[in-house]
Amino acid sequence: LIKTKTKKIIAMAQTCCGCYRPHRSSPVLSRVQPIKEKTTKKNNGILGRNAQPSRITKRGEMQKRNAAPPSEGGPKKPPASREEMIDFLRSGCKPKENWRIGTEHEKFGFSLTDNSRMPYAVIDYVLSGLVERYGWAPLNEKCPIIGSCTNADGTVRTVNIIGATKNGMNVTLEPGGQFELSGAPLDTLHETVEETRAHIKQVCELAAEKGYGFSGIGFDPKHSVEEVPMMPKGRYNIMKNYMPKVGTTGLDMMFRTCTIQVNVDFSSEADMVKKFQTSLALQPLATALFANSPFKDGKDCNMCSLRSDVWKDTDNDRCGTLQWAFDDDFGFEKYAEYMMDVPMYFIYRNGGYIDVTGLSFRDFMAGTLKILPGEKPTIDDWEQHLTTSFPEVRLKKYMEMRGADGGSEEMITALSAFWVGILYDEKSLDDAWSICKNWTSEEREWLRNDVTANGLRSTFEGGMTCLDLCKKCVQFAEDGLKNRNLGEEKYLAPLWNIVNTGKSQADILREKLHSEWNGDATMAFKATQYKV
Repeated sequence: LIKTKTKKIIAMAQTCCGCYRPHRSSPVLSRVQPIKEKTTKKNNGILGRNAQPSRITKRGEMQKRNAAPPSEGGPKKPPASREEMIDFLRSGCKPKENWRIGTEHEKFGFSLTDNSRMPYAVIDYVLSGLVERYGWAPLNEKCPIIGSCTNADGTVRTVNIIGATKNGMNVTLEPGGQFELSGAPLDTLHETVEETRAHIKQVCELAAEKGYGFSGIGFDPKHSVEEVPMMPKGRYNIMKNYMPKVGTTGLDMMFRTCTIQVNVDFSSEADMVKKFQTSLALQPLATALFANSPFKDGKDCNMCSLRSDVWKDTDNDRCGTLQWAFDDDFGFEKYAEYMMDVPMYFIYRNGGYIDVTGLSFRDFMAGTLKILPGEKPTIDDWEQHLTTSFPEVRLKKYMEMRGADGGSEEMITALSAFWVGILYDEKSLDDAWSICKNWTSEEREWLRNDVTANGLRSTFEGGMTCLDLCKKCVQFAEDGLKNRNLGEEKYLAPLWNIVNTGKSQADILREKLHSEWNGDATMAFKATQYKV
């Protein structure tokens, strides 16, 4: 989904980690000049408090962040040229010693009594608890209509808390209230484990105080789109209105899916190309390994990864397998050209979102958008636009691996272990590329489409199965992690269990549906609930 990226002002963005992900802070609240809350009564400082202007990371580097683009007054940077937009992607290159690991994971909040989805009032409580008890800084967004936002005691406020940030981490909300942690860029998988564990413990304990829990699953097993509360974020209204015009499953994607992903770095354009092509071709293997969304509307939907399947008809202008990425001339320039052709969603100006859905970014570059005549995009606009495409692998100043369903704490780490082991070790990357380098575009497209339903059982002509390929790639990942000499290969244990048994998380959930659950797929919420 649209992820408005925080500016990387100083060293960390350039020398520490290119996988410094777009933390989904709202551009409405600047971290340096926050909007001050005004209510008819004192609100105990939970909303709209002054955020700290800077933070010290655990490695001692200062990290100063503003929301991008500018909060008021229109663009404050000069228009960016085509070459500057390409160079923005190229600037992510960094030496191997500066490569880092960035994890992102979403989860459904649900009632422990009736399985209903978590409403904003409870989300407000959890986010505010992170601020008050655990030292996070709030991320706020202006209320869309003056007087439309109220506190629990009935007093009126001017902003909603829609996230929180601390030490390079951001907690943010997807359209249906899916909680997401965008983790800090870290050196080892051991660090990501501790980060994930601490986050889950904090939010689960806060939610439990209101009778709610969090579930790690890829697709809401019970609720329709209409039954899911929408979060009070301005850009989601734009997306909700636009999605049905360009596909049949966009609203399912927005409100009923959860994913986990890992973000990785590259050293050069050639390194980026090799990693991008290898991971894009093999992304269906991750979909099969991490398949965890077999239910819809309380029933078996005959899918292993319904989450992945809905992307097939979300918006073909900004999704898909990017077959042109396997051409010999693929690189930063070609990816930038692709993004220049992706239709726009919105532009942020003067404290609000301008709906430009479906309009041409190239017209924006030429200054010929009728809605903003004469205005051209800044580098902040370009950075934001890069977040509005949804391929299985996405390029920014780092690469996002986007093919996995939401899952358990162990599976969150296993995804990072899988891709770090393959992509951060030269031999393992070569071995993985050798599997898929001769695949045709038809074979790649077939595998992408088939695994959503058949998962590990997808079978090539000649009898080779997806499971066979997964076994090889898990071994490549283990070899790569062993070469890091950090003892990280142990985090592949859940994947070894899957390939050795031939059963994904989806297969196990389906077995329970037809045995102990008596056909009631809503039981999946508690079966996949995070425990603390």
